[in-house]
Amino acid sequence: MTTKSPLLSRPGAVEAAGADAGVASHYGEPLREQRALAAGTAVVDLSHRGVVTVTGPDRLSWLNTLSSQQVANLQPAESTELLLLSVQGRIEFDARVVDDGGTTWLIVEAAEAGPLAEWLTRMKFMLRVEVADVSAEWAVVGSTKAVPEWSGLLVWQDPWPHVAAGGYSYAVVPEDTHPGAERPWFEYLVPAAELEETVGDRKLAGVLSAEALRVAAWRPRLGAETDDKTIPHELDLLRTAVHLAKGCYKGQETIARVHNLGHPPRRLVFLQLDGSQHTLPAAGSEVRVGERKVGTVTSVAQHYEMGPIALAVIKRSVAPDEILTVMDGDEPYTAAQEVIVAPDAGQVVGRQTGFLRGTHK
Repeated sequence: MTTKSPLLSRPGAVEAAGADAGVASHYGEPLREQRALAAGTAVVDLSHRGVVTVTGPDRLSWLNTLSSQQVANLQPAESTELLLLSVQGRIEFDARVVDDGGTTWLIVEAAEAGPLAEWLTRMKFMLRVEVADVSAEWAVVGSTKAVPEWSGLLVWQDPWPHVAAGGYSYAVVPEDTHPGAERPWFEYLVPAAELEETVGDRKLAGVLSAEALRVAAWRPRLGAETDDKTIPHELDLLRTAVHLAKGCYKGQETIARVHNLGHPPRRLVFLQLDGSQHTLPAAGSEVRVGERKVGTVTSVAQHYEMGPIALAVIKRSVAPDEILTVMDGDEPYTAAQEVIVAPDAGQVVGRQTGFLRGTHK
């Protein structure tokens, strides 16, 4: 059962659906709210997020052995992102990670907290760790700027779009011109009982605003850009969520093989949609070249400056200059693509030339 945020009682609040149920989609003025969120003058209620804690002296070394990320030496208040993968290298969990010196906090999608806590508990063995799903006791509030009055709260700062230590960029643009550089992102952990008091009279933006800024930043989201076959390379997640030089973990062989010798079969792409129509295609709509299906729209948003935009996952073989058509039922939408993951991403061993000019650390 979805727990509804107390902030839904604010004037104009309209509840979101799907993965964001339980918080406000908007408060009556979506584009104005989005502009305020981008400017740092509004915050967004993300209290539907799942929160899992890991305590005990072995917590960081244990998470290090399980995940794609190097977290053994994670410092208090330092933020990172980790993936838990299948043996085939497919994404099973994607967690935002911050440690306070005694507890590691994992912020995940609403539906993922219970399954993640159960999975981690099964992997404890004899190690000195304790896992808890504390989603009911903690809320999350998002912002594009640090909030000085909240300096006493633990905060996760999104590493996107920087290339973390041990990471690798599959994007064709450098960090300083990456669209994600225009979207700093902070997620504050707030005791659920103190959510209303903490937010106070600050201007609120709905999750529609946060999603539009995320799509514009090319930032993938678990459950939106992912399916049961997604590998990190397809979404450019090697830049923030994978350490290519760390020790063994489940799925590492696929990560290394595709990165060094192969190519990801699909690639994330940004779509600028035809703005002459008064509707938006739904997530899940087909992406076509002519009559041939080449991918799927994964996220759609109305951006306050760019108009209708989307993220899609398409076949690697689609030419970067191809004009695409999004089909929502019988309704076509012309879409110009911007390359996120380079068509020749991967196969870095022996690479001399190519489309990819990504950075690595």
